[in-house]
Order: sequence, then C-alpha cells, then structure tokens
Amino acid sequence: MIELAVKNLYKSYSGVEALKGVNLEVKSDEFVALIGRSAAGKSTLLRCINRLVEPTSGEVLFRKIDLITLDTKRLREARRDIGMIFQEFNLVNRLPVITNVLSGRLGYLSNWRVMFRVFPKEDIQRAEELLERVGLIDFKDHRADKLSGGQRQRVGIARALIQDPKLLLIDEPTSSLDPQIGYEIMELMREIAEETKIPVLISIHNIDLAKEFASRIIALKFGEKIFDGNPDDVCFDAVYKYEKQIEAEQKKGEIVQDKSKEEEKIESSK
Repeated sequence: MIELAVKNLYKSYSGVEALKGVNLEVKSDEFVALIGRSAAGKSTLLRCINRLVEPTSGEVLFRKIDLITLDTKRLREARRDIGMIFQEFNLVNRLPVITNVLSGRLGYLSNWRVMFRVFPKEDIQRAEELLERVGLIDFKDHRADKLSGGQRQRVGIARALIQDPKLLLIDEPTSSLDPQIGYEIMELMREIAEETKIPVLISIHNIDLAKEFASRIIALKFGEKIFDGNPDDVCFDAVYKYEKQIEAEQKKGEIVQDKSKEEEKIESSK
C-alpha cells in the first residue's frame, strides 16, 4: 500500500528552485533514505511534505489526501498522523524529558489541557513505555538540556512515536552525533519502524548508514531526483562527487542556501 505519493513537487526561494518536479512514493513497509549533498533539497522536501515549508506547486498525497489543498484545521488534523524527528532535536530545554515526549500529544488535546499541560493518565503511561523502549526511563524527570546529543535524539524519537503516526519523516538524525552513537540511533529507528510497521522517509548524509539500514534509496541533486532504487544499485560517485559543478553553480549565484538558513529567513519574515 502506498502511504505517501509526491507528484511534480516544486519549491522556489526568491526565484531559485530548491525542488524541481520531484516525484516519489513510500509504501507501508518501507524505510526510505534520501541522500545527496548539502543543498540537494532533502530537508526542503521533508518540510514540504508536512507543510512546515509551503510548496510552490505539486501534490503531496498522504493516504490519498492532498495535504497541499488542506485548510489550517484539516492540516492540523492530518499532521497528527505524520511524526517528525528533527536534526536539531527541537526540545524545550527547561522542561523534563517526559513533558517533551508528551508534547507529541498536543494535537489531540483541548486548549485548556494544552495551556496547563494537563495530560491524560493513559498518555503519561504511554510516554513512560516509550522512554523505556528508547532507553531513557531513568531520565524521565531530567531537564532536556542535561542530556547528551544521542539522548536528546532518543527523546525526539519517543515524542514522534507518541503521536501514533502513520508515517515518520526524519531529518538528518545523525549529523550532530559521533559515529557510534549515530549508528545506534539508526539501528533503533529501523528496529522501531519494523516493530510498529510505520513507513519512514529519512534524509541522511552518511551514505554507509543509508546503505546499511534503508530498504530503498532516493538520491537528489540540486532539487532533482536522480536515483530511486535498491541501495546496492546506487552509484554514490554520481551523487556525491560534484565539487567542480557546485563551485560553478555558486559563482553563478544559483546554489540554494542551506535549508536551515532558508527556514530561518522565512520564519523571520512572517
């Protein structure tokens, strides 16, 4: 069953195309890795899927519903089924670990519960179960800013899972972690995906991890899909060795800026 279908997706920043007619599908049993150099469009694509960034044009069909056409209320409801795990963790540092995990349930709660952080007993029990699964139950009352990078990423995983999502979008989960911790995080996410039968679309810069853990690889280059298939068949040289071409693009002023800078610019202009 196809859970996600992206069709002819475009995204432009000030006339510069970050995504150029991207098409892809993710089935219910897949762990799909997005690879490509910085500015390839990986993170922009993930954010366009759940509309943290608004696409310029195209379709994003999640369970056959085009997310791009939804109004604010219906989009909020649809996002309940789409978990997001961020590269920069996006935790509230001053809050306890368990409260950060429970924030994944905010989309299901009434306004007064959200305002006063009054969570149902069953949500608290589920949060503790997830913290047990990711190996952090002993840290549930610790402030988030007291954790290591690997521990913070585990909190992010638990927060996404408590939504009971039907799709997981994961953005560069290992980029700020040392190699051993990064491997453990990838191993954990793959195990959880198999246990829960949740399909995953993950952007990742480490090609060895992508090849080991992904069931399928999609490669992007300057916003265009250039490969979609078995990890053993991808030509990594064709994806990563573009130094001369990148330098030429930079001189022409056509390179797309790093996604985090683009998002900061967009948010600050709102």
